Amino acid sequence: MTIQQPTDLTHAAMLGLGVYRPERVVTNDEICEVLDSSDEWIQTRSGIRTRRFAGDDETLIGMSISAAERALAAAGVEADQVGCVIVATSTHPEHTPASAPQVASALGITAAAFDISAGCAGFCHALNLAASMVRSGAETHVLVVGVEQLSRFMDPTDRGTAFIFADGAGAVVVGPSDATGIGPTAWGSDGSQAHVITQTPSCLGGHSATDHPVVQMEGTAVFRWAPFAMAEVAHEALRLAGVGVEELDAFIPHQANLRITQTLARNIKLPESVAVATDVIDSGNTSAASVPLAIEAMLRKGEAKPGDTALLIAFGAGLSYAGQVVALPPLA
Repeated sequence: MTIQQPTDLTHAAMLGLGVYRPERVVTNDEICEVLDSSDEWIQTRSGIRTRRFAGDDETLIGMSISAAERALAAAGVEADQVGCVIVATSTHPEHTPASAPQVASALGITAAAFDISAGCAGFCHALNLAASMVRSGAETHVLVVGVEQLSRFMDPTDRGTAFIFADGAGAVVVGPSDATGIGPTAWGSDGSQAHVITQTPSCLGGHSATDHPVVQMEGTAVFRWAPFAMAEVAHEALRLAGVGVEELDAFIPHQANLRITQTLARNIKLPESVAVATDVIDSGNTSAASVPLAIEAMLRKGEAKPGDTALLIAFGAGLSYAGQVVALPPLA
């Protein structure tokens, strides 16, 4: 007996993008009502001016659904055409059931659906999985969502994290295309530094240690690692894609910290002609949601356009990282 499998690999691309940003805008001054800090210190340290926090009626699953609906509309793809749903998140409050089947069900999708946890690199990990499915012929269309509600997993008095993290959701539909729209992924991990970014149970405000684990981060260690190690990953992603740094239209790294982005751009030796995403200024660090949110911000502001060649880089807890060269998708 011969087991059949697809033999003609196809091209894969992001066919449409949709995002959801929570309504509530939180300023540095509001953060400092609890945190022993100042607006000037926060902006100098991170570049962040504002961020979004989800309200009680804005659930992680609801945010994912809204972003996914917009991505499907932008792609011109119906829900029943989706063969798999992947949700990248570290802040779904339940170990089981995963968020993805619930998102899929709300969209009328009964296809395979699962969550992945790769910290801030989750979206780029999921994008690689989705592109691989499409290229191999395993699925025709895959819905990828990056979503976080980090405001519910923070200690508001922690000077290392309280001003950094925020909430949001971004989604893309990955499907077949006439040309390669998602390049090979340069990815990996360094578990020896697992202690650098963690979520551990904490007793806050009289709550028990069974409440949601709180995000903790050794910021100095991250800053020493990310701009230098990720420059090598960026060059590997460019090499795999056969794209020169001078051919890029945009550089869209994980929005961890404006200083990290600026240092990384210098280390990669980006030409001045390459637009650099700085959504962290207005949105904070939204972990797995930050890359699609940053893409949307650049498209919305006219800093880049659909079809432009962009380098995506993401890195975070694990430590995990991933990068790929892509063609930017249409926006809902």
